Amino acid sequence: MPRRSWALWAAAALTAVAPTLYFWVVSILAGDGGSRSYISTYWGSCLGWDIHDLVSPWIYLITGFPLFSYGGAPLIVLGCAGWYLSLRSGRAGLSRITGRCVAVVLLVLNLPGFLLPTLDAALGPACLDAWGPPELFSWQVGWGLYDCLPPLLVLLAVRAPRRAYVRRGPAARTAAAVLAVTAVVLLPAASAAPGSVSAPWELGCFGSGDGTVKGLSEADKRFLCEVRGYDHPYDSGLQGWNEVSDQAVLDQGRHLCALATRHGGDIGARAVQEAPQASLAIALPSLCPVVARAQQAEADRRQAESDAYVARKERACAAHPRHRPKTRPVRQRRATLWTEFSTIEGWEDGYEGNPPELVKNLVGSGRGVLAIWAADEGGHACVTVESYSRRPPLETRGWEEVVEVGYESPAGSLHLFDGHGGRVDGLTTRGPGSYRVRVHRRGRALVTQVPDPPDGAVELLVMVFPGTAKKPVVHK
Repeated sequence: MPRRSWALWAAAALTAVAPTLYFWVVSILAGDGGSRSYISTYWGSCLGWDIHDLVSPWIYLITGFPLFSYGGAPLIVLGCAGWYLSLRSGRAGLSRITGRCVAVVLLVLNLPGFLLPTLDAALGPACLDAWGPPELFSWQVGWGLYDCLPPLLVLLAVRAPRRAYVRRGPAARTAAAVLAVTAVVLLPAASAAPGSVSAPWELGCFGSGDGTVKGLSEADKRFLCEVRGYDHPYDSGLQGWNEVSDQAVLDQGRHLCALATRHGGDIGARAVQEAPQASLAIALPSLCPVVARAQQAEADRRQAESDAYVARKERACAAHPRHRPKTRPVRQRRATLWTEFSTIEGWEDGYEGNPPELVKNLVGSGRGVLAIWAADEGGHACVTVESYSRRPPLETRGWEEVVEVGYESPAGSLHLFDGHGGRVDGLTTRGPGSYRVRVHRRGRALVTQVPDPPDGAVELLVMVFPGTAKKPVVHK
């Protein structure tokens, strides 16, 4: 039993337990119990990270056994005892098998911590985001390499001594070359500075600050402000990007821009949505002119469609015959009014509030507020508003419903508003005081019972005149 083997077994056990001892000492000196945590969120798909998601629950389950605690030191000690007993009984082959089984088990558990981040590093910088900031990636790779050291020492401890040089096979030479190249590639990356994260005033966000960060265009600065939520006081930015360096965010944004450009600037394209950095797409117009032009073109198209739709409805309302009142009103106005929640609202400045309850689901009033049913959910109505200085004659012929309510005007400035910014002013004729509001309606059945009602189906005639009565009256 050579001393070299004993030394290597001891070195393997000490190497395995050393990190635990180190963190114990640090936690005692720091007085915080050694508690550390890091939260990282990722929505992309990279091979190494996907494999990590599959195998890590099983690895955590296995390493939860006491035999694998302290970096696997109990397993190494148990393997060393088996190796020693096998040698004492003259079974050298069994001793080597025992040691190799211990090493293989530890390598299977520890190699993913090194190989999977390395695999994603080889696939490109976009896949590194899955492993968090550069410093966390370096930590993962470094500890993955360290955790592989104890099983390698075990393999050396049970290795039979050789007196002559033996040329290794092609598989062993290839593995050694891959590990050497990986170390050369990753060590400079691990030692490189993680990069800077500019403050909002350095980028000139909010339209203030010096904006003196060097090497960035105005588009770069706007993109970073958008990604980090600096331009929105109550926005924390895009999740997962706040701690990523300026350069890394810009590199990922430019990569996504190139991908979107190949799809005509469409950030909804499947290839863009499935990219690892797809969460940056919402801020991409600030950085990517092709995306900005595509979104502006889409906005213009939708606006043109909306304008054409509204114009068609207004033409339908204008085609209705004008109401001919029996008594000449002080004012008569016609409008196409739109609603988002079934009613159009009337109120006076300073009296905006909850809409009143409707009488017969047609009209309701309160002090300074008025509500009139105009459409089923979102829709429109063709409205004629007439203001009188005295009570007009009652008209019910040709109307399906006629309801009259009292209205108290505190300021004498009642206006009708719709959900799209339309407005009809000057409903009251005598300033503050008591009024009556008589609403006539036809066409309700067309919009509530027909899937595709004709344009201008609902017609409303609203008469406003002085009156002191408070009780609502249903005329029809």
